[in-house]
Amino acid sequence: MKKNVFFTALLLGFFCSCGLSTANNQAEEARETKTETKVKESGPRVLLATSHGDITIELYNETPLHRDNFLKLVEEGFYDGTLFHRVIKDFMIQGGDPHSRDAEPGERLGVGGPGYTIPAEFVKGKFHHKGAIAAARQGDQINPRKESSGSQFYIVQGRVVPSQELDMIEQRAGKTFSNEQRLAYTTKGGVPHLDDEYTVFGRVIKGMEVIDRIASMQTDGANRPLEDVSVTMTIVR
Repeated sequence: MKKNVFFTALLLGFFCSCGLSTANNQAEEARETKTETKVKESGPRVLLATSHGDITIELYNETPLHRDNFLKLVEEGFYDGTLFHRVIKDFMIQGGDPHSRDAEPGERLGVGGPGYTIPAEFVKGKFHHKGAIAAARQGDQINPRKESSGSQFYIVQGRVVPSQELDMIEQRAGKTFSNEQRLAYTTKGGVPHLDDEYTVFGRVIKGMEVIDRIASMQTDGANRPLEDVSVTMTIVR
């Protein structure tokens, strides 16, 4: 009888140990999976040091063609010394034209690039909220595939958009805004009519006040700031 009790106790101890071990392993695996997910979700960051303050952006891993191209150009120093050559308050600030480097005052800008385009990468959940980074491009008539400029980009300042206006855009463009989009546009703002028209490939994570400052600058008839806003870029991680 004592043997049976002892044997039963051993078995119970064994199963309890296995249960604890399994639970610990599962918890560890869950932690590792969570960490891996965070790594996948967090894209590389780039510091834009402008003559009016610093901006830090994150590039989306979900748009790898645009991410890798942008990082390549930053590493090559392609953007250094270029200007934010087009600025429209409550809309966006645009840069990335190599012709803007050392451009004369009043010189028309906006057609320069590296000599190639990038296929569009429209991703669900990546839209034109305040602080979004998107690629400029030529119009649909000559660019029906909506391919992006190889270097020119813009940062959204935007404005708060009423729900009624979003309804009108949906009807006119035949699109449907998600609850996430509606919340962002009606509270923080953006430019919703550009969704699914221009590739969004990143977001501002620090320095939105700098974008607001640049967007409020005085401009000429071509929306070029009367005072040059130059930029130097560095990959920070």
